[in-house]
Amino acid sequence: MKLNALAYYFLTLMFGFTFVFGVTSCKKEVLPKPVSFLRLEYPQEQYVSLTTGYPYRFEHASGAHVVEKENFMIDLKYPKMNATLVLSYFPVRDNLKALLKDAEKLTFKHMIKADDIQSTPYENNESKVYGKLFEVYGDAATQIQFHVTDSTDNFITGALYFYAKPNYDSIYPAVIHLKQDVVHLMETLTWEELEKPKL
Repeated sequence: MKLNALAYYFLTLMFGFTFVFGVTSCKKEVLPKPVSFLRLEYPQEQYVSLTTGYPYRFEHASGAHVVEKENFMIDLKYPKMNATLVLSYFPVRDNLKALLKDAEKLTFKHMIKADDIQSTPYENNESKVYGKLFEVYGDAATQIQFHVTDSTDNFITGALYFYAKPNYDSIYPAVIHLKQDVVHLMETLTWEELEKPKL
């Protein structure tokens, strides 16, 4: 009788030990979190046309504020993203090669901080708009740059800046969103003939 009680006690102890060991050892292995990005949702943009009074016209996001500067230069400010698209205008006066060289030199100046720079040519024969879009990858001061011209009279450069410490991973979703606005600007750009003042 004592043997059976001892065996019963031993079996109960073994079952209890096995149960406790099984429960505590089945915890999931703790792993570091993988690198990920915030999922930021941006609304579908509505576009409006730039007001007259410039030698060019294009559509821009309705949420962007137009800040007029001298010599037909403007800033498109995106307050929700703390970003600005700086647009510079230059008349072409037998200096197209120099303007193109300066625009590309400004882009590749960021190669020191950039991981890579990719360019995409743009051509619209109907509107006489020819240019190039540059995407700058990495922690550079600007992530999107472009230039467009009609090759005879007008030349525009654009550069997108974020007013924050350059960190490409954190601003990447905003860069992708604003790239669509820049492409839309280029695709809707037309040249305007300004009225000459009467003498």
